[in-house]
Amino acid sequence: MNRTEIIIATTVILFVAYCLGWFSHWLIHRFSRVSKGDVGELERMAQELHEAEETRDQAVTYLQQREAELTNQISQTEAELAAAMEGLRDARYETEELRKQIER
Repeated sequence: MNRTEIIIATTVILFVAYCLGWFSHWLIHRFSRVSKGDVGELERMAQELHEAEETRDQAVTYLQQREAELTNQISQTEAELAAAMEGLRDARYETEELRKQIER
């Protein structure tokens, strides 16, 4: 083989490789193309996801407010219980004092 034949053979091989690469690229994009229906479906799913996230955020906010209300209510109930226990303690003390006076 002389120099010209080697150049022509190399050129043909490179051209065939280029054509195969271009054809495979075209074939892959032809089969993996996204249809308009799929794009519409993806947009619908994205909208539903956004609405679900908003609903979740509203639920979290509601739960936080409700938790704060219940915590406040528990604190008030505990304060009332402490006051009632103190009153009961005072009443028992007075009762004991009255018993002692009656026994004398």
